[in-house]
Amino acid sequence: MTNATTTPSGQPLGISHKPSATEAMFDTLRGQNRPAFIGYLPYGFPNPDVSLDALRTMVEHGVDAVEIGLPYSDPVMDGPVIQAASSIALRSGETIKRVFEAVEAVANAGGVPLVMSYWNLIYHYGVERFATDFENAGGAGLITPDLIPDEAGEWIEASDRHGLDRIFLVSPDSADERLVTVARNARGFVYAAARMGVTGERASIDASPEVLVDRTRRAGARNVCVGIGVSTAEQAAKVGSYADGVIVGSALVHTLLNDDNRTARDASEGLKLLAAKTDELAEGVRGARN
Repeated sequence: MTNATTTPSGQPLGISHKPSATEAMFDTLRGQNRPAFIGYLPYGFPNPDVSLDALRTMVEHGVDAVEIGLPYSDPVMDGPVIQAASSIALRSGETIKRVFEAVEAVANAGGVPLVMSYWNLIYHYGVERFATDFENAGGAGLITPDLIPDEAGEWIEASDRHGLDRIFLVSPDSADERLVTVARNARGFVYAAARMGVTGERASIDASPEVLVDRTRRAGARNVCVGIGVSTAEQAAKVGSYADGVIVGSALVHTLLNDDNRTARDASEGLKLLAAKTDELAEGVRGARN
């Protein structure tokens, strides 16, 4: 008997030897002595069609890799801006099945497509089914904020079969043993949360992320990216001076929201503001090591 995880002869599928698109990106940028600019946007916000335009806009204006968020009704680490955007996306008919259109849009625009999702959504869609559809759409890797390596056996097996990256999170409170476990099981990069708490724009960023990046590298991680709180070119340059990648979410999402932070801005105006904010942050990232 055959299924999605076996060959026609019934033998289990082995490990894919497809190279990591994410690691290839870091290798290229390392040769240019600059960090990666990774931008986040929930798929379906403000609606599925405009979100595709927004993702392409981010790549065209300097984002190297895009975290395509899967909106979830019960987030555990999303701040108010991303929660508002996710709620709008869910009301506009966003579904996990259509997120692969966004993956294709990013790949076709020349960016590295990543998906960021709470594990419950992947589990209910079907782990093997998600891995297959994600690979077929040109996806590179999955960021799982609420899944730890100890409980990720099914995803580790599926991602190995399909050559997909596994991005786990660490925080300043992570013990050295935890950092080693994450570094050993990650593929692509390790996501270093700059601080404990939910996502959101910050007035300043302290020294704890730099310490965390150093600790994570010493634990064995080759690529470490910092997110949560970066919202200005100055902050992006500061983080990019020591991290392999700078992750920006709320500051980009914010451009597509009205001033009430609850409703979507006019699409044309929002896309112009998104392009300008992406340009500003890209300049900060690219000048981080000059």
